[in-house]
Amino acid sequence: MSDLKPRALLLDFEGIDGSGKGTQAQRLHARLVSARLRCALISFPRYSQTLFGRAVGEFLNGRYGALDEVHPFLVSLLFAGDRFESKGLLLDALQQHDVVVLDRYVPSNIAHQAAKLRGEERTELIRQILEIEHSIYGLPKADLVLHLDLPVPQAQALVARKSQRDYTQHVADIQEADAGYLAHVAEVYHALSQSEPHWCRIECCPAGRLLTVDEVHDLVWSTVAPRLPAHTPLGRT
Repeated sequence: MSDLKPRALLLDFEGIDGSGKGTQAQRLHARLVSARLRCALISFPRYSQTLFGRAVGEFLNGRYGALDEVHPFLVSLLFAGDRFESKGLLLDALQQHDVVVLDRYVPSNIAHQAAKLRGEERTELIRQILEIEHSIYGLPKADLVLHLDLPVPQAQALVARKSQRDYTQHVADIQEADAGYLAHVAEVYHALSQSEPHWCRIECCPAGRLLTVDEVHDLVWSTVAPRLPAHTPLGRT
């Protein structure tokens, strides 16, 4: 019998820019810690911690051209490279904790880059990103993806309220500022939510009413709690 501890449950928050991923990831992390679980929180991209993360920030600031001027495959390599540089950090966290919470992960790369293509080109790019991130770079797959589904107008309004980020001086980066592009990103996210069994869609604006942060957190918790590892305090039966 192996003495190795089972690796942590890997949870990933996904959604278009402004959907509340960072806020909900922090809320969940705090609740798990208060419940005496060993929990780590990692946000991607790691703008100031990795070489590729800094390049992602430069791309989002328009240094390499407008959103439609850089081929999405090339852009996907920046985001994937940031995670590859962070692989040791992620694997260590999975061994040392009960739960690891991610604010964006591989699905973000898929949704944001595949949104720029259609048909077979989109399908092929998705295949390439999965091969690069999981097969070539060996990054673990998330056990549960929490898709925060928020309409574009509400998401952009929330982006406008954000405090200054460390990678940009602008109110919105080149992705956040383009409503048409965000609509295509949302389209890809919806397709993934419907086709992937380990995804859970959380509707943040049902019937046109924007849920509060606490209400969304309650939905997140009701989804996560039954999936906690059996060896953790809340996962014991």
